[in-house]
Amino acid sequence: MRDTYDHILKLRAVRAFQPRPIDDAELERVLEAGRWTGSSKNRQNWSFVVITDPDTKTAFASAGRFTDPVRHAPAAIALIQEPEGYEFDTGRLAQNMMLAADAIGLATCPVTLHDEERAAKVLGLPEGTRCRYGIAIGYPAAGAGPSRFGGRKPLGELVHRDRYESG
Repeated sequence: MRDTYDHILKLRAVRAFQPRPIDDAELERVLEAGRWTGSSKNRQNWSFVVITDPDTKTAFASAGRFTDPVRHAPAAIALIQEPEGYEFDTGRLAQNMMLAADAIGLATCPVTLHDEERAAKVLGLPEGTRCRYGIAIGYPAAGAGPSRFGGRKPLGELVHRDRYESG
């Protein structure tokens, strides 16, 4: 098993999946990792909707503009922000689930839902909740690599000390 630091540096979004369903025990492990994610004041103001029905996945994907990974994955996890939840916590939740999935051999791709009303209708969400993000998840297809948007900016272009100084 890779050490944690190396594991974090190597995590990439994968957009090509095998068509086979995800083993229930493996999916449970990913959801459990989500459950244990830290949150503001430990409120855990989130819930998940696991989507495996092809028609529901298609409808869910229609709430976003770049959601083809959801259409092609055997499952998607809709990340539901409960009332008084924080978007920052939802981001932490997504990252933990994606790292857990990668650690057990699953591939993931985060997606943004641009039409929250449509997503809420598809998922049957109660008033006061929202779904802005989801995760496509499955076994990586043979030869599936990281997204075409690979590489990273040099650290020197990203880090500022004490004040933001451009130049």
